[in-house]
Amino acid sequence: MKNRVVITGLGIVAPNGVGISEFTKALKSGKSGITFHQELADLNFSCQIGGVPNITDAIKSEYFTDLQLRGFNSSGILYGCISGIDAWKDAGFNMDSESDLDYDTGLIFGTGTSGVEKFREAIYKLDEGNVRRLGSTVVLQTMASGVSAYLSGMLGLGNQVTTNSSACTTGTEALLMGFERIQNGKAKRMLVGSCSDHGPYVWGGFDAMRVMTYKHNNNPESSSRPMSATASGFVPGSGAGALVLESLESAIERGVKIYAEVLGGEVNSGGQRQGGTLTAPNAEAVQRCITKAIENSDLHADEIDVINGHLTATSKDALEVENWTKALKREGEDFPYMNSTKSMVGHCLAAAGAIECLASVIQLKEQFVAPNINCEDLHPEIEALVNREQIPTQKKELNFDVIAKASFGFGDVNACVLFKRYIA
Repeated sequence: MKNRVVITGLGIVAPNGVGISEFTKALKSGKSGITFHQELADLNFSCQIGGVPNITDAIKSEYFTDLQLRGFNSSGILYGCISGIDAWKDAGFNMDSESDLDYDTGLIFGTGTSGVEKFREAIYKLDEGNVRRLGSTVVLQTMASGVSAYLSGMLGLGNQVTTNSSACTTGTEALLMGFERIQNGKAKRMLVGSCSDHGPYVWGGFDAMRVMTYKHNNNPESSSRPMSATASGFVPGSGAGALVLESLESAIERGVKIYAEVLGGEVNSGGQRQGGTLTAPNAEAVQRCITKAIENSDLHADEIDVINGHLTATSKDALEVENWTKALKREGEDFPYMNSTKSMVGHCLAAAGAIECLASVIQLKEQFVAPNINCEDLHPEIEALVNREQIPTQKKELNFDVIAKASFGFGDVNACVLFKRYIA
């Protein structure tokens, strides 16, 4: 008998809102977190805009000691720790450095790159011959698992503690890995999520690839346009999202609130075959990922009410919608409501899956469909597949039970998870 798994804690650091309350308001109102960055203009970027969370020194001091912040220069780890601690507290736990080691709780927190700014700082010091001035935290801040190392120590977690990395699918994959660990009885709770650094050294490669938009530097809030006919590339973002997953038995025993139930999901790869490449999806594998996720969740395709898509505002958006119609065998008026959180926060890279999983859970808990901002001009190829009303541009109140979240990443990798409204 496998354990049922529920979500009991949420934490978010997003470009349009830090903390669940602020982020929820932003989702409902369609608030954009995309802004102009002079630094990118000075470095001759084509895309001079991006999504960066607003983290003040006062906020940092709420989560880190002065000693921890000394020489600290990794935005991804910063975002990950803030979101993780918030999710931990939201689930009803305290921060206590003297607490016993918790062997029932583990951590899977993903990232793409870690501490790029710290790497740059270290390189300059090394080139100047100042190896002894690197400081004692360079390794922790630049190793891929740095965010997991920091968080597990702050919380005293004694179950599996690790970091995964799978491009844009990272956060969704981390959630499913934690889900399976609880489902199979290897942990009572798992803190899962993902984070991403911001800045030119993370975003520069994408600018060189010409996959980011350059047409909206003077109008940042209108720049991220998933499913739009005038979409011209994605907008880079950053941040982190964290969720506390818990066995239903443990959650009931603790008497805590439950946001939603995780029904199941699927992770696969297109193997860069049949049209799939390092940067483009194998459509057949995407469809298989969706159908297997539904099968693994003991659902039927017609039970999905809302889809939070990957939908990056590139030329592949229409293909993604087509893949959903084929996998679900639903189109036109029969197609679920669909939205893209990226219209408000941009593409947060390795953090995207976690941030968008949180957006999905919040919509399910609060019973609304967040708007697709900047999508008044729906792409004609998408309009030929689904009814215009299924892609709302204003918040829609909706009584619904199941939301699907999918992420598709560089390397031709896919992940899909299904959440269900929990009613005691």
